[in-house]
Order: sequence, then C-alpha cells, then structure tokens
Amino acid sequence: MEADDAVAAIAEVRRRIGDVPVGLWGWSQGTWPASALAARRPELVSFLVLVASSGVSPAVQMRYGTAQQLLLHGYGSAELADPTRLREALESVVRGHIDRETAQAVIDRYADRPWFPLVYVPRDLHSHPGTWDDMDYDPEPVIAQVRCPTLLFYGEADEWTPAEDSIAVWRRAAATSDLTIHRLAGCTHLPTVGGADALEAISSDYSSTMLAWVQERTNR
Repeated sequence: MEADDAVAAIAEVRRRIGDVPVGLWGWSQGTWPASALAARRPELVSFLVLVASSGVSPAVQMRYGTAQQLLLHGYGSAELADPTRLREALESVVRGHIDRETAQAVIDRYADRPWFPLVYVPRDLHSHPGTWDDMDYDPEPVIAQVRCPTLLFYGEADEWTPAEDSIAVWRRAAATSDLTIHRLAGCTHLPTVGGADALEAISSDYSSTMLAWVQERTNR
C-alpha cells in the first residue's frame, strides 16, 4: 500500500515538473516500502535516502528495541532474560508454536513487574487479536535488488534499530555500487540531537550530508 502511494506521488511530481530525478526518503519501518519500490520499479526511483533502516525482521528489531528501553530506564543487562522470555512467548503464539493459554501464563507471571510496559506485550491475549503479519518479514531479499544510489543514516545511539546488524545486511546484500553509510553523532532513532522530537533539533550533520550527497547524484 505505501509503495503504491509512492508510485502515485512520483507520477504527480513528474506531471508537475517534468522528467526529473526522483528519490525516496524513508525513516524506520518506512524505509521498507521505499526500498521495495526501488527494487520493484527501478525506472521510477533515482536514489534512496533512508534513516534508521532496519536490516532485520520486525520481531528481531522489537527484541532489540525493548531491551534498549529497559537499559535506558536503568535496568541492567542481567535483568533482560525475563523480558526476552516474554517477547518470545508473544512471538511463539503468533507463529502458532504454542497455544494462547500457554503464552498467557507467561504474561501473567511477569505482568506485575515494573518493566512490563516497556516490553510492548499485551496484558490479555484473549482480548487481543494476536496477529502480526509481518513479524518475520526479511528485508534482505529486497535490499539485494536495490541498485540505485543509496544513503543510509544511523544514529550512534539508536534505541530501536540494531544499527550494526542492519549495516552488515546492507553491505552484504545491496546490489548498488553506490552505497553510503553515515553515522550521526549525538542522535538516536531520530536524526535529531538527543532524539528530541523537534525540527530545531535536527542534526546539522544530517542536513549537510544529505544535501551534498543528493546534489552530487542529481548533478551528474
């Protein structure tokens, strides 16, 4: 659906201003449809600028992200085993590996822990639809079909995307010969200083790097 919307947007841009290079910008899980469109319709997408692009599945990303949330809230690495079991129970019931009652028993065991809200597991599976259709979506086969110039940004302290694992996937799989990876000092999951949710906090390094990179690719 998102990729189809992007096709319509590209068509409208070209209708208004002519046959010009058009790139796609994406953030977090929004980088997946951008990459998918670049892979599927290479004639439409001249370049990609992707921020916090995850190279791992949503399930793996959420395990990483929730562990980071606990660490950021002052819990130690030794305390991560129980939250991991909780997320594994949720994944297992969605995959059909265990029944809902078994998973609910695991949730009941940990629901009164102070860290429970940080793990993003529903309290009551019986009132929760229990679906997560893209939980095991693997971005790598799509990345392997991306041939356009691609700029990747990752905050040095990204608390939701496993940056190193994701960078490894892009370096291993991407078909493009023009891949640029830029780490943003002082940034987290957002390209803003300290992760602030404000326009004035956007990293100047992010802005200047993106502008120079795009200008170089569109002026060739």
